[in-house]
Amino acid sequence: MENHNLTMVTEFILLGITDRPELQAPLFGLFLIIYLISLVGNLGMIILTTVDARLKTPMYFFLRHLAITDLGYSTAIGPKMLANFVVSKNTISFSLCATQLAFFLLFIACELFILSVMAYDRFVAICNPLLYNVIMSHIICWVLVAVSYIYSVFISLIVTINIFSSSFCGYNVIPHFYCDGLPLITLLCSSTKEIEMIILILSAVNLISSLLVILVSYLHILTAILRMNSAEGRRKAFSTCGSHLTVVTVFYGTLIFMYVQPKTSHSFDTDKVASIFYTLIIPMLNPLIYSLRNKDVKYALRKAGKRIHSNFS
Repeated sequence: MENHNLTMVTEFILLGITDRPELQAPLFGLFLIIYLISLVGNLGMIILTTVDARLKTPMYFFLRHLAITDLGYSTAIGPKMLANFVVSKNTISFSLCATQLAFFLLFIACELFILSVMAYDRFVAICNPLLYNVIMSHIICWVLVAVSYIYSVFISLIVTINIFSSSFCGYNVIPHFYCDGLPLITLLCSSTKEIEMIILILSAVNLISSLLVILVSYLHILTAILRMNSAEGRRKAFSTCGSHLTVVTVFYGTLIFMYVQPKTSHSFDTDKVASIFYTLIIPMLNPLIYSLRNKDVKYALRKAGKRIHSNFS
């Protein structure tokens, strides 16, 4: 490619999930349903944990921000992906591509730390119940969430600015259904070693540090539960952690599968499957997991349903 084409990229072409025409309509319908369930579920969780008096504890404060991050990165990806099923040319402008990557990285990184903060909250609740209200005060909860957001913004800007301030070749086809970092790097003309190293270090630090907090928290929780004499106490302790453990297992399992697989077996087709799972499926599952397994959320949902029914009666 000639030099005068190096910085002429003004838009990118997204190859999407599949190039088979007969699958476009069924996949559009499927992912529209998934996204709408995710949208309603997470918005509902945000509203419930804001207005219901029973859900004013730190646990539900963090759950609200988990729903915000789920809603954030699924919305950064979902609407554009759905639009690409019904247009003839799947293009995205240079600036919109950068914006999509920035918001996706912001919310996906923030989810890592919100999940680790939620594990710490469960550790304090089970291992230090008498000091819980002191340790997990309203100010401390806001500080933990604010630090997660600020650090995630920092990560997002570092990666996005490094990629989009580099020179792109004339070839502008992204083998993905959204603007992800690794596919974009393959389109750069300049050396990508520095950017790849930044992404690798940040991904490893974020994944390992957040997972370490979760593992250490649950190790202490398990020790505390095994020391309990009451079977009812053990059951209650397990039930308060069950939803969070399910969400953590699904989320981290998908990320580890995607980013820790050997380079020889790494392919963009595999990435697409994993990306669909954590950008669309997980944000749909999380509110369902918490609403089905948590008695306080189920009670709040029933109360909200009765209130709505009485208003329309």
